Amino acid sequence: MLDELAPAASKASGAEHAEFLSLSCIAHYRVGDNEHALPLCEQSLAMARESGDQHAIAKALLAKAYALFAINEMGQAHQLVWQAEKLAASSPDLDLRLRATISSGESYAEDGNFPTALSKMQAAATLARQSGSPLYTVMALNSLAYLYNQMREHAKAFEVLDEAYRAAGELNSPGRLAILKTTDYAVSIDSGHVKRGLDALQAALELARRANADSMIGTTYVNLSDFYLKQRDYKNALASAQQALEQSRRIKNESTMATARLNIGQAYLAMGRLAEGKKSIEEGMVWFEKSGHMPDLQSALTEYGDALERAGDMAGAVQAYHRERTLSNELFEKRRQKAMVELQEKYEADKRQRQIELLRQENQVKSTEIDNRRLQQRVWWLLALVFALSAVIVYFLYRKVRQANAQLEEKNQELKQQSARDPLTALYNRRHFQEFMRGHQEIAQRGAGKDANASEEMVSALYLLDVDHFKHINDTYGHGAGDAVLREISEALREILRETDMIVRWGGEEFLAFLPAVPRSSLDDVARRLLSGIPARSIDYQGAKLSVNVSIGFAPFPLAPGGKSMSWERAVNLVDMALYLAKGHGRNRAYGVQGFAGDTGMSMEQIEQDIEAAWRAGSVELSVVQGNWQELRAVS
Repeated sequence: MLDELAPAASKASGAEHAEFLSLSCIAHYRVGDNEHALPLCEQSLAMARESGDQHAIAKALLAKAYALFAINEMGQAHQLVWQAEKLAASSPDLDLRLRATISSGESYAEDGNFPTALSKMQAAATLARQSGSPLYTVMALNSLAYLYNQMREHAKAFEVLDEAYRAAGELNSPGRLAILKTTDYAVSIDSGHVKRGLDALQAALELARRANADSMIGTTYVNLSDFYLKQRDYKNALASAQQALEQSRRIKNESTMATARLNIGQAYLAMGRLAEGKKSIEEGMVWFEKSGHMPDLQSALTEYGDALERAGDMAGAVQAYHRERTLSNELFEKRRQKAMVELQEKYEADKRQRQIELLRQENQVKSTEIDNRRLQQRVWWLLALVFALSAVIVYFLYRKVRQANAQLEEKNQELKQQSARDPLTALYNRRHFQEFMRGHQEIAQRGAGKDANASEEMVSALYLLDVDHFKHINDTYGHGAGDAVLREISEALREILRETDMIVRWGGEEFLAFLPAVPRSSLDDVARRLLSGIPARSIDYQGAKLSVNVSIGFAPFPLAPGGKSMSWERAVNLVDMALYLAKGHGRNRAYGVQGFAGDTGMSMEQIEQDIEAAWRAGSVELSVVQGNWQELRAVS
C-alpha cells in the first residue's frame, strides 16, 4: 500500500513526505529488510529537518531509532529516542508524545537506569489514562508491566496487567491481547508461575492466529519451544521449534528462522541426536554472524556449549566455549576502543572550550586597550591609571594561561593513566600487560632461581581466572549486577595476592595475574586461596546476595619444554587451555601446568591443540585443585 502511495507522496509537502518515508522505513525493518529501511529513515530525517517541522523530525528520529535497534545498534538508537522525546514534548499529537515517552523509558531500562525508566513509564501510563483511549492505555500499561518484571517487581507487574486486560476488553483486538498474553507469560515464568505462563503463551498463539499475525505466530512458537526446553520436555520443544521454522519460512523471517534452528538443535542434543543437533545450531548461528548480532551470537554459543556439556560431548563443549570466549574478547576490545574514542572526544571538546574561552578573554583585552587609547586621547591625566589597569589585566591573563596549561598537563596525565587501566575495575588492562611483557622480557623470563632467604626454588607464575556462569547473573539481574560482581572480584584479587603481583582484567569476565616471584611448591596453594577466597565474598545487589565461583588455569613461567624457553604469548595460551579444561570438567576448580615429560611422541603444537589428550598420554604434568563445594553459596 505504501509503494502505491509513493508517487502521490513525492508531491506532498515536506513534512507529509517525511512522515510517509518514516512509515516506509518502519515497514521495511518490520519485515527484516534493514538494507532499505535505514536509507529511507535518513531521507525522512533530512526532509523533516529541511521542512523545519519539529514534530516530523521527532517521528523520523523514532523511526531511525527503531531501525537501528533492529540491527543491535542500541547506543545510537537510545540517543535518537531521547532527542525525539524532547521534540515531541510540545506536540499536540498524543500518539507521538506517548510513543516517544514509552520508547524513552524502554531505552533507559536497556541502559540499566531503572529509576528513570520507571518515571518515564509511569508518566506514559498517566498520559494514556487521561486520554481515555483503551488503545493507548494498553500500550502504556503493557510496557510498564514489562519494566516491573525487569525490576523483579512481579506483584506490581501482575496488577498492571490486570488493568491492561480490562482496557483491552474495550478494543476487540486479538493482536493487542496477544501482546499482553506474551508479557503475562514472561512475568509468570520469571516469578515461578509455570502453569499460568504456559496458559498465557497458548492463549497468545490462538489470538495471533485469529489476528492472522504470521510474524507473531512464529515468535510465539519460538517462545513455546523455549518454555519446553526449560521444562526439559524436549519432544514438545522440538515440535514447537519446527512449527516456528515452518511459519517463519513462509514469511521469510530470517531472525525467527535462526532462533528456531537453535532451539531445534538444543532439543536434538538433549535427545541424543548429536549430529543433527550440531548441524541445526550451526545453521542458526550463520544468520547471527551475517547480520552482525554479535551479543546474541555470544549468548547462543554459551547455550551451545552448555547443551553439549549436558549431552556428554566435552570436546565439543570446550570448542564452543573457546569460540564464545574469542568473540567475547573481540566485543570487549571494541567496547574498550569505543570508550577511549569517547574519552578522547570529550578531552578535545574540553580543549576547544578552553581555547574559545582564551580567545574571548583576548578579545576582551583588545577591546579594553582600544577603550584605553580613546580615554588616553581625551583624558591625559588618567594615563597613569590606565597603564596600571592594563598591567593588572595582563597579570591576571598570564595567571589564567598558566592555570590552563597546568590543567592541560593534568588531563594528559589522566588520559595516560586511563589508557593503562580498566575503567570498571581499575585493574591493569590487557594492553598494559602486553607492553610490560614486551619491554621486560629479561625480567619475565629470568627463570628459576633461589631466594637469598629461602631454601626452595623461586619462579614466576601466570594465573588465568574465568567467572563461572557469569551470563546467568547478567540474564537474571542485569548488567549492573554483572559489573558489581566484577568489581568485587577485583577487590578480592587485591586482597588475596600481593602488591608486587600484577593483576589484569584480561577481557569480559576473565582476569590474569602475573606473580613475579613465588615458591614453586606454593603454586597450588595460590590457586586454592583464589578458589576459596572469591566465593567467600558476597555482593548485595538490589536486595539479592550474589556469590560466584571461578575456574582457573595456571603455570610457572617461563615454561621450557625441551630446555627451550616458551614465549609469554604461548605460555598464556597454554594456561588458557588449562582454564578451558577446568571449565569442561565441572568448573570451580583449577588445572595447573607443572611441566613436560620427556620424548612421548607429541609435539608442542599437538599439546597446545589438545592439552587433555597430552595429559592423558603423559606428555604434560598437570595438577588439579578442587574448589570448596561446601563453602560455595549459590546466587539467591
